[in-house]
This record gives sequence, C-alpha cells and structure tokens, in this order.
Amino acid sequence: MKHYIYIILAFLSLNVAFFTSCKKKDILSSGGINFTTETLLFDTIFTTVGSTTLNFRIHNTENRPVKIDEILLMGESNSNFRINVDGISGDMHKDVIIPAKDSIYTFVEVTLDPNNGTNPLVIEDSIRFLVNGKYSYVLLAAWGQDAYFYNRDTISGILPNDKPHVVYSSVRVVDGQDLTIPAGTDFYLHKNAIFYVSESALNINGTVDEPVTFQGDRLEDFYDDVAGQYYGLYFDHAKTSTINHAIIKNGIAGIHIYETHPTNSDYTVKLYNSEISNHASYGLFNFDGGTIYGENLSVHSNGTYAYFSLKGGEFYFKQSNFLSYGGNASVAAAFRNHYENVGAHINGKMYNCILDATGDNAIGFDTLNDNLNSFIFDFEFDYCALKAKDEIDDDPRVSNILWNLFPGFENQAEKDFHLTAGSPFIDAGSTSFTHSTGLDIEETPRTGVPDLGAYEFQ
Repeated sequence: MKHYIYIILAFLSLNVAFFTSCKKKDILSSGGINFTTETLLFDTIFTTVGSTTLNFRIHNTENRPVKIDEILLMGESNSNFRINVDGISGDMHKDVIIPAKDSIYTFVEVTLDPNNGTNPLVIEDSIRFLVNGKYSYVLLAAWGQDAYFYNRDTISGILPNDKPHVVYSSVRVVDGQDLTIPAGTDFYLHKNAIFYVSESALNINGTVDEPVTFQGDRLEDFYDDVAGQYYGLYFDHAKTSTINHAIIKNGIAGIHIYETHPTNSDYTVKLYNSEISNHASYGLFNFDGGTIYGENLSVHSNGTYAYFSLKGGEFYFKQSNFLSYGGNASVAAAFRNHYENVGAHINGKMYNCILDATGDNAIGFDTLNDNLNSFIFDFEFDYCALKAKDEIDDDPRVSNILWNLFPGFENQAEKDFHLTAGSPFIDAGSTSFTHSTGLDIEETPRTGVPDLGAYEFQ
C-alpha cells in the first residue's frame, strides 16, 4: 500500500510538471511585436525653450500574451528624450507583458531649446526593444534649432531664406510645380536625404556674395569635409533647371541627372559659377540621356570622378575645373557608353577647361583605356589643359591642348585652385569660349585673353 502511494505521488508530480509546463507555454507567445511607427518625428518648429509629447503603440498581434524582456532609451540620462511605458516613467523597463491581441502606449517627451546655436539641427535617439532574444528599434528625432524642416514633403513656389532649410528624409519638386531658391538660402540634409526634382524646374538664384548652399546637417567641425553625409540633388526627367552661384558639398553624388523632360528644348540642367566638391562618388553624374551645360564651375575632390557621363547624354562645359586629387579618385572626367544596342549616344564639348588628376589620365573614355583613339561617340576638347599618358594631337576632335603641365594652383592641398603667377594656364584660353558675362566664378573680369579654368588670375 505504501509503495502504491509513492507511485501515485510520483505520477501526480509528473502531471503537475507537465501541466505547469504546458500552462507556461500557453501564457507567453514566442512571436514578436510591431509598432505604429518606426520613426517618431517631432516636427513642430519651436521658437522658445520647448517641451512636447508624442506617443506610439506597441502591438501584440499574437493569440497569446507576449513578454518584452527589456525596453531601453538608448541615450538614457544623457538624452533629450524621456519615455513613459504604459504609465510608468523611466529609461529602462523590464518584463513588460502585453495581453493577446492588445497594445500598450509609449509616451515620449523631448525638451530642448531650438534657438541654441550649439544644438545639432536634428537631435536623435532611439528606443530598443528586446523580445525573445531579438532587438527592434523605434527612432526618435526632433528639430534642434529653428528652421524650415522637410520630411517627405513636396514644395514649390519661392522659398524664404530667413532661416535654414533642413531635409530629414526627402524634399520633392514634382508634377510641374517649379521651385525657386533665392540668394543666401542654406540647405542642410540629414543622412541619406535627397533633394528630388521630377518633371519640374528648379531655379537656384545665388549670388557671389550670397551663394545657395547644400551640405550635411552635422554642424561639428569634424564634419566640415566628410563626404557621403546625404545623397545629393537628383533631377529625374526634369524640365530645364538653372543653378547659379551654388555650393554643393559632402554628399554622395552632387548632382545626378537622369534623362530629360520630353518638352525641353534646352539643357536639362544649366550650371553657372558653382562649386561642387567632396562627394563620395561623383560631383556631376549625367545618366541615360540627360543634358548639362556649365560655365565657371569648380568640380573637385570627389571620390571617383568630377564628371561622369553614362549611357548617353550631352554636355557642354567652358571655363571650368574638373579635378580629381587624392582618395579613391581616378580620372577627372569619365565617359562610358556600353549601351549602343539601345541607341545610347554621348555628345560633348569642353572649352577653356582644366582637367587634372593624380593618376596618369585626367579623362577616360568607354572602358577607361589609355588609348583615346577608339571612340564611338562625339566629343570636342579645345583650348583645354589635359593630363594624359599618351598625347593625341593628331585627333581632330582634340585641339589647342596643353598636355601634362603642372597647373600652379595657389594651394592644392587646401583646395585653393586660384592660379598663381607663372601658371601655364594664364592667358591660355580663347576669347571664343569665355563666360557669357565676361566674368569668372568670383565675378572677376576676364580681360584680354582669358585664363583656363574657373578662376581668372589677378
């Protein structure tokens, strides 16, 4: 009898363990969670010391409860943000249970002074969630200074220039709603942000004293010359657009032109008196039928090419610098056409220009061969300074060229490309190809025989 009781107790113990295990399995789901937003954006423009609160919900879509092992505000006590999870404040929350098919609120508060000039333009943090060994995040972002902010917004008309303009993810000029940017306007673009122009015209009206600037939104000195901070300006089947006195720097591709609008009778983009520099890939990228005209341009210090034409298009440049020095830069200008079977065609002219690079060749055609005699597209270089391993004076499309000469720039290391006394490029141009206004990029008059490049020697 005693032995029989022990057997029964052992059996009951096993059943208790079994049912307890089953009950625990039934209580908590092994599934995950999702959120009503992946980015909580505080897009109110503050004008005084401000505090505001937004919220999002954490959803459990499973038929059983789910446990969030940890919720952490990543910046913790150093953050401008504060969080409240289901009515409980704190930087960290553990073992938060959400019932089946239910949700809980997370409230987020931010306090900052947007008129504090030392704040970044965008202040960010994130909330990290740990569920069943997997992390997920909700990004927090708030404007740190008083400015105009854009987050997937469409704009048109004439922009004000009384405050900076900050692009968080994208700003778009589309569907024939043209945009004019007046002198002195400053654009700051967040990581991966893009300025997108499609089937519309963008007109940038900077001046020599008040240029229009495009750069990343990190204001620390360290980022002054860091490439790749945002994408750049992208023209997609754009109507004829004009850019005058602009500084475009520190992106991935400064200006990217894709095809042209079917109604255009002029170039897709017309550039004047502008500096395009320090982009991770190309300064100017002309792709698949886009057309570009430029005078008095300084395109330099970009990751690969200063100018790149691919799969057809047209270019016309005069009185401009295309320079590739240092880093991964190879040639200054590259022209590729591997698409003859689809009718691609490249047609280009360069006059009174300087093309220089750290490698053996400043220009590369098709497959970047050293031999320049195997062209399958039209081009003309006249009164230019070119660096090339093999000079080709016998080609009628290349004439009046200064080959492989030291340019004599003021300070190449400091990116000062003014000509110095004794430079072989002084008085080396042709009056037939000077800027339409007779001025250089800084509005210095070009008197007599013009110098090569964007800057006239004084």
